[in-house]
Amino acid sequence: MTVNQPESLWMTDSGSAPDCSVEGAVEAPVPIDGLRGKLTHDAPLAKLVWFKTGGHADWLFEPADLDDLRNFLERLAEGTPVMALGLGSNMIIRDGGVPGVVVRLGKAFAQVKDLGDFRLQCGGGASGILVSSTARDAGIAGLEFLRGIPGTVGGFVRMNGGAYGREVADVLIDCDVVMPDGVLVTLPAADLQYTYRHSALPDGAVVVSARFKGTAGDPAEIGAEMDRIADAREQSQPLRTKTGGSTFKNPEGHKAWQLVDAAGCRGLRMGGAQVSEKHTNFLINTGDATSADIEALGEEVRRRVYENCGIELEWEIQRVGRP
Repeated sequence: MTVNQPESLWMTDSGSAPDCSVEGAVEAPVPIDGLRGKLTHDAPLAKLVWFKTGGHADWLFEPADLDDLRNFLERLAEGTPVMALGLGSNMIIRDGGVPGVVVRLGKAFAQVKDLGDFRLQCGGGASGILVSSTARDAGIAGLEFLRGIPGTVGGFVRMNGGAYGREVADVLIDCDVVMPDGVLVTLPAADLQYTYRHSALPDGAVVVSARFKGTAGDPAEIGAEMDRIADAREQSQPLRTKTGGSTFKNPEGHKAWQLVDAAGCRGLRMGGAQVSEKHTNFLINTGDATSADIEALGEEVRRRVYENCGIELEWEIQRVGRP
């Protein structure tokens, strides 16, 4: 583990930027002098996640750049919960909201840069589509699968995101992480101790950038594979609904969707939540679901699958916040 100094790649030209703006009528959790991002009290989160459900964050901080994020976390009281939020594509925000601070990375963290030697440096807020497209244009093969992950670099580095036979562990060199106390460290891939959809990153750590390595490839062939992945997702997944992506991890030797289907759960409803008819490992918000509906439906699916075949499904979707 090495301690980094901030890199100019992730800085904005903020020499004359205004001080931090604070929305809400209560005292901020940190002194705001010198901060330049946006800090919002009792911030609604439903609009920021794919399910479009859930409560508010006690505080939402949107840092202006890397220095701003570090300064904010350095000032935060020890033990204050911190959670990074990307596109919210694989997450249930519970109806009681999220305690502490939610950190959302914006444009200053969304750059992708070709480093040569088939390597990319990617901001924690960059989307999988942007990363894979940049790799294609640079003739870097092996990152096409990121086209199929609806999230940002920070999220799929933390969760070892994967699709179509590959996962982040296959391509990650290292990542830059701001710890809950504001210290910036560089962690090699081996330190993350990756397993299926899991890493050893501590709670409250925010992935601000990562470096991936692929192999030489033909841009046309890379683009064709990306198109194949996009078409496969469109054909098999309920992409045009309020959903949260794959709900359960695939048990060893099994496909979660097949187990759910075999347990008779296709189309099962609970409140405004439903098991997708198109892909049974997806839950959807039919329009008026609460997060409690969605989570309860998931638990009922788990119960029925276990009753049917003795296999206990594990949640892949993150469930965060107060019930």
